[in-house]
Parts: sequence; structure tokens; C-alpha cells
Amino acid sequence: MFMSISTTGTAENPATDLGFLLHKHPGKVQRFSTAHGEAHVFYPEADAEACTAALLLDVDPVALVRKGRGKGRAGSPDFALAQYVNDRPYAASSLLAVALRTVFRTAMKGVCEARPGLADQPRPLRITLPAVPVGGAPGEGAAVAMAVRLFEPLGWRVEASAIPLDTAFPEWGESRYVRLELSAERGRLADALQQLYVLLPALDGAKHYWVAPDEVDKLLAAGEGWLAGHPERALITRRYLSRRWTLTRRAMERLELARLAEADDREVEEVDNAVDDTTEPTRDQAQDQEQQRAPSLAEQRRTAILDALRETGAARVADLGCGQGELIAALLKDARFTEVLGVDVSVRALSAAARRLRLDRMPERQASRVRLVQGALTYTDARLKGFDAAVLCEVIEHLDLPRLPALEYAVFGAARPSAVVVTTPNAGYNVRWESLPAGRLRHADHRFEWDRAEFRGWADRVAAVYGYTVDIRPVGPGDAEVGAPTQLALFRLDHDGAADAVPANAVTMDSTTPDEGGETR
Repeated sequence: MFMSISTTGTAENPATDLGFLLHKHPGKVQRFSTAHGEAHVFYPEADAEACTAALLLDVDPVALVRKGRGKGRAGSPDFALAQYVNDRPYAASSLLAVALRTVFRTAMKGVCEARPGLADQPRPLRITLPAVPVGGAPGEGAAVAMAVRLFEPLGWRVEASAIPLDTAFPEWGESRYVRLELSAERGRLADALQQLYVLLPALDGAKHYWVAPDEVDKLLAAGEGWLAGHPERALITRRYLSRRWTLTRRAMERLELARLAEADDREVEEVDNAVDDTTEPTRDQAQDQEQQRAPSLAEQRRTAILDALRETGAARVADLGCGQGELIAALLKDARFTEVLGVDVSVRALSAAARRLRLDRMPERQASRVRLVQGALTYTDARLKGFDAAVLCEVIEHLDLPRLPALEYAVFGAARPSAVVVTTPNAGYNVRWESLPAGRLRHADHRFEWDRAEFRGWADRVAAVYGYTVDIRPVGPGDAEVGAPTQLALFRLDHDGAADAVPANAVTMDSTTPDEGGETR
């Protein structure tokens, strides 16, 4: 099993810097023990103008089979029919990916202590793999096409040629192996090694070891910075994880979260913050607390939302920014709501909602009424279309004001339900909260809070632009001077009116498919 990495250079930036990047001296032949054989690193050429490092992996196929016995589902699937006659000593598969991690671990991290800053400098790269297996790609030219699909979006120039089954019998056609050469005028070596670590097993579609849950963490670590934005990320994830659907779904949810965070130029932790880290009360404690106190503001808010929805006659409702599913639970208690969709950008929130709703134990008829999906409300999403009503319960104040027009278009312009219910804090009431310092917002993640006049101005503008009428209502204990703590707007689609043109600053993006969007049932 063989792979070479080549680069070019000048007298000022010699190609032999490759030795510093790989942490392997160009003047030596070095040997490393791996779990399944011996790996050898040597340099066929090494001077200022051109340098090539070669990795030769000498696999013991008999020892590999013996190590695989009794693990997982009877060992690796590739050995089910051919225990001792196989391609593993010769084809660049997951064995080579593991060897890369073993031999070039420091290089994959982009660390070069001997030459600080060198690892971050892009340089010409050419990677040659004489034999790469491509599984599950039937048809003439399919193996080559698969290699191009996975590597080309990353900026590689891909030269791939199919290897015939037998050169003496060309009529037999192509094998599932390709000769692969990747080249880039400017690229970071660490990025190239990380991409090979993920894409070699993904091309093969199988691994020589049992895929455990920690493979999700390995995938996301190696794919950081490039996998979330790859157009074939769903395909890569499925194949890398050997089509273990539970692990694939978990990885896709986290990748989608990373993609949405990058699109909003925020950290993942900032996006996935809809769940507090505090311990939730048990069910009995919650019931005791409920019996001992008056309805909380949150409960009054849910009651007001339910009343507004019933008033519109809505049957299919989308809870946008559903959080931990409190409103969804209330909606499911009323049989008039025949379909409920919960949408949130936070994976943690969706998991908490699934636990709260007991989706895994819910009767089939009840479960058919509810779906939880991951998505960002600042992008158009085909999954939101066709609902009678949408709810934005304490959501808009969590957006930066420049992003608010994007949400307006995604909900009122693209999804366009017959009714939209929006609730948000009334900033004027904040003076009545004794524990809230003057000038502070009610929640650390709130980006703004409006008083009654500001909310009325926003609601009237949105209604006029998108062809709705709007009714503003107070929620919670009223105050003659500052109003109620929460304000609710009920928008109804004005079928006789026409919406204005789409605002210039509206952000549009096609929705991902349900599988790629992190749907949770």
C-alpha cells in the first residue's frame, strides 16, 4: 500500500521544508509499527526544487483477519467471504488512513515547532495513490466520478483513471479501483492529510475495524473547517461511518450546526445555547411546584399563543425556535392540532425536546403528529411551507438586528403561513423587575428588547411589506403605566392584499433535505 506527497520550492523556500512539516528527515528511511503492519517513510527525491515523501504500508492480511475476529458484528464485512484473499495489502483504504494518523499525527495537527509558522504557509502539493478502492459505485466510469465528487470541491485538481479488471481481457471492463493523483497550486499539508484521513475510507465505503461511537468525534475533528461546507457531506458521513445510521444522524446534526454557525459568523457554542446547563426538576417536583404557585409568565404566554392559534382555526402548526419543546407539548394535548413541526438550530435543544416529549415511547398515532428538525430561521426552508400557522415564541430578540430582515423574509415571505404568532418581551416593563438592574436585558443572549411602540412599529411594517394584518395583545399581569411584561402579535394573511417586493437585504438559501437537515423523530 503506497502513497507519495510531493512539493516544489525555491532557494528561498526549499522543497525540503516538507521534511519539517512531516517531522521526518529526508536523509533517513524510517520505520513505524502500526496496528496492522509496518509503515516505512522515505524520500525518493529531496532537494531545494523538488521533494517527495513516500509512505509504504506493509500489511499482514492474516494478522488483520485474526485481530478482526469476534469484534463488532463478526469482524470487518470485507472479510466475510474472503478471509485470507483480499486487497488490503495493496489498496489505499482505511488501513492507510489509520497509518497516516499514526505516522503523521503531528503534521495532521498543523504543528511545526522547529519552524513556527511554516505549517500555515500554503505550498504546491501533489499526492499520488496508485490504487484506491471505490465501493458501491457501479457502472462505467462511476469509480472515477466518485473520486472527483469528493476531492474536487476541496480545490484539488483530480486526475483519476480506472484500473481494468485484467489488462489481458479488456472486455471485462473496469475494476472498483482507481489510480488517483491530486494536485493543488497552493495548499496546507495539514488540511490535505486530514482530508485523506476522512475521504479514503469514505471512497471505500468500508472499514477494517468495527465503527464505534467515537468515530463521530474522529470524523468531526478531521473534518473541521471543510466537511460542514462540502456539498457531499451527507454522502461522506454515511460512507465514513459505514452506513451506521444512528452515528450518521448524530454526525449530520453536529455538522449542520457547524455550518449554520459559520454562516452566521458565530461560534457553535453561541448557536447551540438554547438549553441551560442547570438541572431540570423531576416530574413530581414540577407537579408540586405547579400546585403551589400561580401560573408563571411562561405558562401565561403559552396559553395566549394557544388561544390565538385556536382563534385562527389552524390545524398544522410550525413552532419556530421550539427550544426544549414546552409549546409543542401543549399543542399535542389539543387534538385540533393535527400536525406540529418543531424547528431549532440547537441540537441540544432538539434532544431535550425529544426527551421531554418522550418521542421514543410515544404511541404511533401521537408520534405521527410531531416532527423535530434542525434549521436556522434566517434562511428559507422548503420544510416550513404549507403550514396554517407559525409561532415565534421569544425568538426574535435572540437575533442581531441586522439579521432580523432575513428571518422576516424566511417566515413571512417564503414560508408564508396563513397566520404567524410572535411574542417578545416588553422592555418598558423591565422597571417592574426588582432583580433586574437598570439598563440590563432580561436574558444574557437577548440582542435587543423593544418597548410597546417599537414592537408596534416593527409589526406594522412587516404586515405592510408581506401582506398581513396584525393585532397586538398584552400577555401577563397588566400595568397601567408600562403595560404587560410580554407582548404578542397575531399576524393574519390578507388574501385581498398584495405583498411588496422582497427586501434587498433578505437572505435566501435552499433548504437541505430532511436527512441532511438533522431531522429527529
